[in-house]
Amino acid sequence: MARNLGAHRTVTAYCVAEQYDISHVARILKSAGYHLDPHETGLYPQVTHIEVPDNSPSRRTEGASPSTGDVFIFPSGTVVAWDVPDSTMSFLVGRSLLPAAQHPHPDQIEEEDLEYTEDPHRDVSAIKGDTIVLGTKSQSADLSPSTKSSTDTDTRNIDTVLTKIAFSSGLARSTKLAVLETLLASYLNSTSSIPRLLSIGGRLPFTRPFILQKTGQLLSLRAQLNLYSELTDSLPDLFWDSPHEKGLEGYYDMVGKALDTNVRIKVLNEKMDYAQEIASVLRQQLSERHGVRLEWIIILLITVEVGFAVRQEIKEWRERQAAVGA
Repeated sequence: MARNLGAHRTVTAYCVAEQYDISHVARILKSAGYHLDPHETGLYPQVTHIEVPDNSPSRRTEGASPSTGDVFIFPSGTVVAWDVPDSTMSFLVGRSLLPAAQHPHPDQIEEEDLEYTEDPHRDVSAIKGDTIVLGTKSQSADLSPSTKSSTDTDTRNIDTVLTKIAFSSGLARSTKLAVLETLLASYLNSTSSIPRLLSIGGRLPFTRPFILQKTGQLLSLRAQLNLYSELTDSLPDLFWDSPHEKGLEGYYDMVGKALDTNVRIKVLNEKMDYAQEIASVLRQQLSERHGVRLEWIIILLITVEVGFAVRQEIKEWRERQAAVGA
């Protein structure tokens, strides 16, 4: 017998900046009238949760009942929206939260989305293909009829919100990784001529500022991947503060497996190792140029010193000749 699943909706992750100042994010959202952590998950400031009503004209035209979407803001510079219109998120991500972003890239916002649906017959959630299936079976199933109706009215219970946070964290991680993949691809493209020039014995026509810039870019990418983010952590810090009996870590891992996050991290590190070899060649060339320049400076100084010594010798010889002639 087929189950009565809910309609397919979209969960979208946006990576807007290198990091978010969460305290600044909180001030912005409060001033806009949003209530932070409305279900009291206790996970703020590791994640900031707000509910966004869908008042879009299309929903009013279709005569659909009002709905409320969830938005989760992570310190890593990512925002994940569940069933929130694109127009609302464009304004929230591209304008409202921009002052709280550190090193933003508003012109190159990375987006990644999955479909999701709700299954009121499941206790647990899962990922099937590219679709998240949220198990929203009411916790009131075992309650008496007198209390069941009042409990059933809260369809957005805390368990569902915690599950969404777990899936959102995994999706945010993948989107953050996609930004680094794009940046590294751009870096490798800018240095793609170096192996060819070396293979034909050509001279590398790169200036000192260019070499230092490329070295700094690569160090920044490595730091973002391995030091300054939770991309390589097996479990983000927020899960240490979440109820362990909910099994949220499993949902986080599901997203990682579905989006090949660990494989992509390994590939990214391998590409960075190759980029590091290119950077080493550039630094070696810079060092050689500096050494050659120093050698020429020393040769010039020795030449000048020899010139002065020869001039002094000639002057003294002329003085001796003049003394003899006198």
